[in-house]
Amino acid sequence: MTKLFCLCFCAILFCAQLHAADSLYDKSSARKLNASEATLFGPQAGSYRYDSRMIRAAQIAQERARSHSISRCWRYVKQALVAAGAVDSYPKTAYARQAGGELTQSYGFKKLKTLDPAKAPIGAVLVYGGRDAGHVEIKTAQGYVSDFRSATPYTNKRPLIGIFVKPKV
Repeated sequence: MTKLFCLCFCAILFCAQLHAADSLYDKSSARKLNASEATLFGPQAGSYRYDSRMIRAAQIAQERARSHSISRCWRYVKQALVAAGAVDSYPKTAYARQAGGELTQSYGFKKLKTLDPAKAPIGAVLVYGGRDAGHVEIKTAQGYVSDFRSATPYTNKRPLIGIFVKPKV
């Protein structure tokens, strides 16, 4: 039994090291949140370190979001990304479902391997498909924001295309 435990423990450590190597987290530029930022990110936010662009994009999106959709999700997310410095120019695609392609090809974003919104880091851009324009939102500590705020991801209404983050350069 002890031998089996040791074998399982070693496998878990090996997997953790592999995932750490794939991480986009840059320890040298990460920082703790100040008191006003912590209120946006939730009660346990003080124990983590965040990329400053992710903090700013989530703040801007949270501040500008409405209580109900006005069908302008991609526009609001574009504006938050530009204002936060996560992208250097205003994205040109018209439809939300096209956001992932443009963010990866033109702005250096990376698509995460997971399709679980709960595993997305704060500031990640979640892109959804569908027969119409699709949907896009940014993850915050309280939930998800675009042109409106939501405590839950949009996965029950549309298929998730991908979760995108901008790695530190």
